[in-house]
Amino acid sequence: MAECRRKLFTVGLSFAASLMSRSSCQSSRRLAVLPTLLRKNWMSLSVTGALCAVPFIQKPGNLTHEDLVRRASSLVTDSANTYLSQTTLALIDSFSGYIKAINSLVTIHKHYVASISKLTSAEEDAFWRLILRRRQEVIDRRNDYKQFESCWMTAIDLSKLAAEAAFNAGADQASATAQNSLQLTQSQVEHVRQQMLEAERQLKNSKAEGCERLQNALSTAMEDEDIPDAYQRED
Repeated sequence: MAECRRKLFTVGLSFAASLMSRSSCQSSRRLAVLPTLLRKNWMSLSVTGALCAVPFIQKPGNLTHEDLVRRASSLVTDSANTYLSQTTLALIDSFSGYIKAINSLVTIHKHYVASISKLTSAEEDAFWRLILRRRQEVIDRRNDYKQFESCWMTAIDLSKLAAEAAFNAGADQASATAQNSLQLTQSQVEHVRQQMLEAERQLKNSKAEGCERLQNALSTAMEDEDIPDAYQRED
């Protein structure tokens, strides 16, 4: 039992350090109260100060402390998997919104460049107002996914710790389930991330092509006018 307590204490220290390293994520700040909740629901302090695990139902007389620790570690992996699945869903949705915003901006860039020689001054102003709105949307969507990405990384670390704790407690099935969830989640996020990187490459190419074609058009039709400053702004 002393060895088991030392292992749990070591895992607890690693868990606390992992959460502190993610201080920028609001969810990690909420997780900081988790040890308190665990103490209220799963553990109680005896008069001598020893920690005694308490399940949600009264402890059956035929269960050992090892059984209770194993059961508790399974509950931890279930909670960690739930948190991981929710942050993964949020991250993938935010990636999708970011990709959609980029594609919309790329389409407007191409339309503007193709029509530059035919636009009136009022139409060009309307184009630039639309471009600036779409650029702001891209920036907002980028900020969203970065926030959820931070939460997702915290969930990854938490799931790894839960899987390790379950393995050390002898809950092999719970540990294997947690590891499988980790692998599946990371694969899904990586797939969408590649789509996001491709969309960013298309945006970069669109801006480069747009600037070149715009300069050519301006040099022949509007030699006395400057390239709009808004077009040269970086996102």
